[in-house]
Amino acid sequence: MCVIPVIDLKDHLVVRGVGGRREEYRPIGPSSAAPAAVAGMWRTSFGFDRVYVADLDAIAGRAPDWPSLDQIAATGLKMLLDAGIGDAARAEQFLRNASLQPCIDALIVGLESVTEPEALRDLLQRIGPRRAMFSLDLKEGQPLTSSQAWRQLSVPKIADCAMTAGFRRLLILDLACVGRGRGPGLVDACRAVRATHPDIEIVSGGGVRDVGDVNLLLSAGCDAVLVASALHDGTIRPSDVANRRS
Repeated sequence: MCVIPVIDLKDHLVVRGVGGRREEYRPIGPSSAAPAAVAGMWRTSFGFDRVYVADLDAIAGRAPDWPSLDQIAATGLKMLLDAGIGDAARAEQFLRNASLQPCIDALIVGLESVTEPEALRDLLQRIGPRRAMFSLDLKEGQPLTSSQAWRQLSVPKIADCAMTAGFRRLLILDLACVGRGRGPGLVDACRAVRATHPDIEIVSGGGVRDVGDVNLLLSAGCDAVLVASALHDGTIRPSDVANRRS
């Protein structure tokens, strides 16, 4: 119970992330990029029951991709959903969407989307501690944020800030590692956070090439690992994840 597949949405299609350069993300294939098709494959071919969904247009400030989210929900997959939830208004959009409620395992509050640390406690209270997950978004090891309030904090301090606000579910992700096949770059960071916060849920990913990389992150204290390219490319196969599903 430790592999979670990834769906990156852009312009209503599933795209392939590479290095966090979102303007360069392209559909995963000419005829296989429909959200329903990808989610259905994760569900039927691999047997997954959860999926991490990044609505890249919503993260960039546009409206959520409701049709694509509905397609994914229709497959029965539970979603860890990152859709630019950085304030109360965006959180309320999802909390009021009754059709998606049964399918949301986590609403992700991303460092990239939250302008100040003081907003975390209110967002946690609105979403609820069971479903609220904080995403410690990095790029090349640095906090992915335009906020000076966050920039002056170290990665461990940002994690501490989220935990102090009440979050007990944490995603640690470095976009520079995504899709580049270099192996996970956050092993030490995950190990350090786990040592400080032994009782929280930690999910990480980015750069995962094979089952060995999955095991490396698990040994660093992760409860689950996000995987995208290795699943699309076939370097991680259904037989490999039979005992590693989430």
